[in-house]
Amino acid sequence: MGTITGSSVRRFLIAAILALSAALAACGGGSSSSGSSSTSSPTPPTSSGSNVQAIEVNGGPVPNSIYPNGVFTSVTICVPGSSSCQTIDGVLVDTGSVGLRLLSSLVTVSLPAATIDGNPMGNCVQFVDNSYLWGSVATADVKLSGETASSTPIQMISAAANVPSPCSSGGSGTDDGTLETLGANGIIGVGPYLQDCGAACAQSASIGLYYSCPSSGCTEVTVPASQQVQNPVSLFASDNNGVIVELPSVSGTAQTLSGSLVFGIGTQSNNGLGSAQIYTFNQMGYFDTKFNNTDYGESFIDSGSNAYFFADSSITVCPDDQFFFCPASTLSLSATNTGANGTSSTVSFDVANADSLFTNSTASAYATLAGPNTAGMFDWGLPFFYGRNVYTAIETRSTPGGTGPYWAY
Repeated sequence: MGTITGSSVRRFLIAAILALSAALAACGGGSSSSGSSSTSSPTPPTSSGSNVQAIEVNGGPVPNSIYPNGVFTSVTICVPGSSSCQTIDGVLVDTGSVGLRLLSSLVTVSLPAATIDGNPMGNCVQFVDNSYLWGSVATADVKLSGETASSTPIQMISAAANVPSPCSSGGSGTDDGTLETLGANGIIGVGPYLQDCGAACAQSASIGLYYSCPSSGCTEVTVPASQQVQNPVSLFASDNNGVIVELPSVSGTAQTLSGSLVFGIGTQSNNGLGSAQIYTFNQMGYFDTKFNNTDYGESFIDSGSNAYFFADSSITVCPDDQFFFCPASTLSLSATNTGANGTSSTVSFDVANADSLFTNSTASAYATLAGPNTAGMFDWGLPFFYGRNVYTAIETRSTPGGTGPYWAY
């Protein structure tokens, strides 16, 4: 399929967006070291129905390059209220962010531009690794399977020369606004919040996410929550209280992996909680992970992160790619997750040598890929999803397991 590229690594988007929303709400508002591994065949989606969107781990849309552990889908966008529509594939499914973000260069339908104070509205997303996405805001009907989110504000990603300084970190940040740097045609954020910023950006103009952009330049502004980039699932007429990511298990590596993004929790016969345990959030929008006798109170589950990311100075970091671990032999580890509601469970996982994993040039799914995280968080990325049904419940929405937000598995 191609070669692994470091530019395809996405990490910690949740820290830039979701924690911000949670904070305001609280205030009132990767096989063995020898490279041998088994390879599993793709498994068909586990669910079907009008509320089920096909997803696939397939290496992504960048020619001659593999996005490791990226799960992708297709999204249809339409001019609001019309039949003028376009389907874009290669969109990364991200339970760790909120909102649909598409490379503007790929959008051929004429979506109406959103404005604020009579000027075009700009939107910025910053990643913890000092990269960012910049673009304008447009309005579209977003169609996924049999569901429609009408008149939804979305981000039109563009690589721009004059990105506002707060977005680009004074020019020191890395612009991820191209196919090659993003590794995807877009991101569909189906995380546990209604908007990408919520009360924070409605109350303060200094958050750095929203801008009024007359011809003279862009200025930070406050934006009402209803005009911010929205979680499209929350705007569905039904099945709008959360999502389930269903992916089969992986033994070692897999060339591709088929699964389902199921809309709704407990709204139809195919999206019940079953025996899944619910983990509610603390005031900052996280749960606790205890690993190596250390509690990481800012831990989260995120399909948009392509590995397990955690702190362990005893594990060798890959000499050629500092994003990943390269232990001499595969490690069998475990950590304990505890929700704010007291629900607790121990998760066992393996960590293999990433360089050895990547010698399989036809694989895109890696069950044992992991890397270092010194930000005081434990990031349960896409490998955590393999062989599990992982639920993300949206804030304020009622479910059979209580009102969101929460994760369940």
